[in-house]
Amino acid sequence: MHPSLKTLDHRPWPLPTTDWKWRQSWLDLAFLHYRVDATELRKKLPGGVDLQEFDGSAWVGIVPFRMAGVLPRLFPDLPLFNSFPELNLRTYVEAEGKSGVWFFSLDADCWPIVWGGRWIYDLPYFQAEMTHEFDAGWYRFTSRRHDGAARFAARYRPVGDRLAVRHGSFEHWATERYCLYAHSSKRGVSRVEVHHPPWPLQAGEIEIEKCEILAAAGIQLTDDASRCHFSAGVRVISFSKEEANQPVETTPSAAQPSCLT
Repeated sequence: MHPSLKTLDHRPWPLPTTDWKWRQSWLDLAFLHYRVDATELRKKLPGGVDLQEFDGSAWVGIVPFRMAGVLPRLFPDLPLFNSFPELNLRTYVEAEGKSGVWFFSLDADCWPIVWGGRWIYDLPYFQAEMTHEFDAGWYRFTSRRHDGAARFAARYRPVGDRLAVRHGSFEHWATERYCLYAHSSKRGVSRVEVHHPPWPLQAGEIEIEKCEILAAAGIQLTDDASRCHFSAGVRVISFSKEEANQPVETTPSAAQPSCLT
């Protein structure tokens, strides 16, 4: 049994009934959040995916971290996928009553992940040259896409003890999400369910040297004030991609009227 399955009562809905397909770990993360204009952000989402707001505002998150052990369920650990940096730009959405994450971009320093993310999961992955290093109490992170655009450079660190994250707090709203959404013009909206223990969160401190990924996604901030948190990470499992918000065909029964009053 995967270690993440030892904790289930924190989930907002039950686990899928199918077997999980992939395992991975998301490690040494910074969650950097900014307010954005909900009207403008909503224009970037496909139909059937509803933007969520907190404290009267939409939010985007910039998340630099380290991915490790991304492998199918039955595969042994392989050195190629042992560890690599990733950088996500995301917001928070809902479809069919399930709150989840919507990605505007995912930069990774691992070409199989970029290829698979784009062509299998319809996610906007980009190949990038990246570093993620720990030095003198700080995590130093850099990213530069192969086309030279969307550079990011920062260092971050945890501050203080682990937070007691309560339901209804911003920290819980922005991190405790158990699916992601994507869209393809051919396949429509899809959802991938994930599972992991509750995020261990601390307050975070970040110093940004360069940040071009917001502009690359055409996103403007409402203001420059940010919220920063740190997590040492979680071990994760994910399930097969499924369709979301697809029309359901129904055939009226001969014993029932074909319209309701």
